[in-house]
Amino acid sequence: MDTNDINKLKELRQADWELDFYSRPIMEPDGKKRWELLITSSEDNQDERTFRWEKRCPADNVNSIWLSKALNEALLEADAQGWQKPQRLRCWRASMKTMVKKAAETIGLDVKESRRTYTLLDWLAERERDVYPKESGYLSGPIAPPPARLINQPTPLPEALRGDAWSFASIGLASLNEAKEWPIEFKGLLPIKSSLDLNIPVPGLRLFSKDRAFALSAWLSGIEPVKLLVEGTQLILESGQEDRWLVTDMEVSTAKNAESSLLISREKIDGLQFIAIQSSPKEEKFAGFWMLRDIEAN
Repeated sequence: MDTNDINKLKELRQADWELDFYSRPIMEPDGKKRWELLITSSEDNQDERTFRWEKRCPADNVNSIWLSKALNEALLEADAQGWQKPQRLRCWRASMKTMVKKAAETIGLDVKESRRTYTLLDWLAERERDVYPKESGYLSGPIAPPPARLINQPTPLPEALRGDAWSFASIGLASLNEAKEWPIEFKGLLPIKSSLDLNIPVPGLRLFSKDRAFALSAWLSGIEPVKLLVEGTQLILESGQEDRWLVTDMEVSTAKNAESSLLISREKIDGLQFIAIQSSPKEEKFAGFWMLRDIEAN
């Protein structure tokens, strides 16, 4: 690699990709459902640019060979727009993970089975609201719902990763806008829409571990944290495609307050949440900090 190639690589933007390869509510002239590949770069709160790419697939060509060729086309277009090859490709539909993995492996892309695809889900919701209904052949009546997501029983967090203490807390939206400037070792930040009410606090979980903060953060980064929820008096963390983790049992009053805060977030501020990991409550830097969102994946 010569100096010009190195300089070009430094100038290119880097982001993970989020992918959806699936049928849409549109009947083509041949009487078959439309299949479509959607790819978007993951957004954070540091870069306003987003790479987006789409391609229709004939229903008779829905296979890993077609998908591999399409991914290669997307890589070429991304490079032309100033983007590096993604380090990972997130696939959120469990029913498509085998095909996506097979296609991605042929061109050296690492696939993460993850519902941490917030940018993609926003884009898909936008298309279902504003794009598909205007298309010829749009199926406006009731259609068969997608297969119900498997709800697994939560697994207790590994003993070594539970931390020394925890608290259910909140952070102001305005403060979260500054998160890109915080000292964080493992992080997953998200953009915050300017239309959201800055007066509504963002609920989340603070975990403290004097000796295991780094290890807990590294583990959490690897499992792709998606959202927090309360079931009875248990605080649950959902991650990946189908994983569920029991974070802690709570007092009844604490559980009700946490559930109320999460509900308000889902209804008022796009379901924003957070998880913060520090060695102690007085520590100014974070071993890990993730913004999460509670949104439905159809």
